[in-house]
Amino acid sequence: MKEAIFHFPTDGRPVKCEQIKSGHINETYLITTDTGVRYILQWVNQYVFPRVSAIMNNMSAISAYLREHEQGSMSMIRYIDTLEGESYYDDGRGGAWRIYRYVPNSLCLQRPESPEDFYECAVGFGRFQYALSGFPAERLEETIVNFHNTEDRYRQFREAVANDAAGRLREVEEEVRFVLAREERACTLHRMRESGQLPVRVTHNDTKINNVLLDKDTRKALCVIDLDTVMPGLAAFDFGDAIRFGASTAAEDEPDLEKVRLDLELYRAFVRGFLDACPSLTEREIDVLPLGAYTMTMEVGMRFLADYLNGDKYFSIDYPEHNKIRCRAQFRLLRDMEAHWEEMCAIVREERKK
Repeated sequence: MKEAIFHFPTDGRPVKCEQIKSGHINETYLITTDTGVRYILQWVNQYVFPRVSAIMNNMSAISAYLREHEQGSMSMIRYIDTLEGESYYDDGRGGAWRIYRYVPNSLCLQRPESPEDFYECAVGFGRFQYALSGFPAERLEETIVNFHNTEDRYRQFREAVANDAAGRLREVEEEVRFVLAREERACTLHRMRESGQLPVRVTHNDTKINNVLLDKDTRKALCVIDLDTVMPGLAAFDFGDAIRFGASTAAEDEPDLEKVRLDLELYRAFVRGFLDACPSLTEREIDVLPLGAYTMTMEVGMRFLADYLNGDKYFSIDYPEHNKIRCRAQFRLLRDMEAHWEEMCAIVREERKK
């Protein structure tokens, strides 16, 4: 049993602790008490999220906004304060812990099992963004500074290449050239944001399908979870990361690149769900949705590659070449997007008219 759980008020005595293996950053545990009540206990990686208070402040602010504006259709998890009245427990060893009640009758998918599942994923994230469309995004703190500043990601990438801290550069020279050759296109969204061509919104910034809980019976979206990276951003970021993760035909660490491509049926399902659930998007925001998928795939692939060059400091790995395999899968997906770019843009145009 994780000692941290005893610093939170629970209904009954904790008797069972099971780790839930998902995500690359934090650790998540399912806690069951002797009264049958279940909780989700999370350890927040403070190397990645050094400003845990900013995370909790952001969640409190958007939660209060949703209650005040009666956005009943947009439920979200509620974290429980510690016995000392704090929003999280600091174990004094670099660990920040928090808990919330397990959402009953919920389903957390690692991959969409049908286009309908992916549509509901889009509805969940689109509804989240629409519900917060009136919230002043500038009030939120950046939990990770420059998280989707693509130009800064390229700066960090160049540093990783120049330093070659783990002595791995020779293995990935082709991948490095791939990243650098696409810099201009990949930085387009960031420059549009900087010039005011796109509105800054409250964005989730980690829109994998496993961050939307579905109802086990109806398979409808229940709520959005894992709000660590909620901060100001672009709608295209949330759209793009969901496509990168959920519309690929393979896992993001698939070693057989022949299996990796963009599933256009899943892509269409997500476009439809996102547009259905978020009618506040401007015409220009809708136009750049495909570019969001391109940019997020490049950003994540570049981050995997930079971490590999740095010696695997950021993402958790299961074997020494894990980040190299991950980046190659992302770059293969990116190539498939390039090959089907006109189709991606046409799908957005078609779904916008419905």
